[in-house]
Amino acid sequence: MLRLNVSCPPGEWRDPRHRQGLAGELAAAHHLASHGWRILAHRYRLGHHDIDLIARQGDLVAFVEVKARRSHAFGSGLEAVGWQKQLAIGTVARAWVARHGRPTERFRFDLVVVRWPSGGSFPQIVHIEDAWRAG
Repeated sequence: MLRLNVSCPPGEWRDPRHRQGLAGELAAAHHLASHGWRILAHRYRLGHHDIDLIARQGDLVAFVEVKARRSHAFGSGLEAVGWQKQLAIGTVARAWVARHGRPTERFRFDLVVVRWPSGGSFPQIVHIEDAWRAG
């Protein structure tokens, strides 16, 4: 279903935050797929910026930022996507649309927050549709 776009095997990553981020992206992809979305790309990159997931449902394409959390200690996922991150995602999204977009498609920016509760093995997933608008 999802072809991982990573530069080296996750087992070689030293920073546990990177493994948590990838686990969050995989959980988000599975969640979206189970709700009728088709995953088009994982970590679609332009220069130093990327979009975690690009998904399609009918004629709607969502550019999805994924925030994986173990707690709310560092704020909610939505708070972590400031205007600079939104601007960077918008730039990458425009490049994707120029290369792969179709005239009949609609586009939006979504956020998926994945949180593993203390002691829980299954994450809580919240999909925030149309989380922000491109400026």
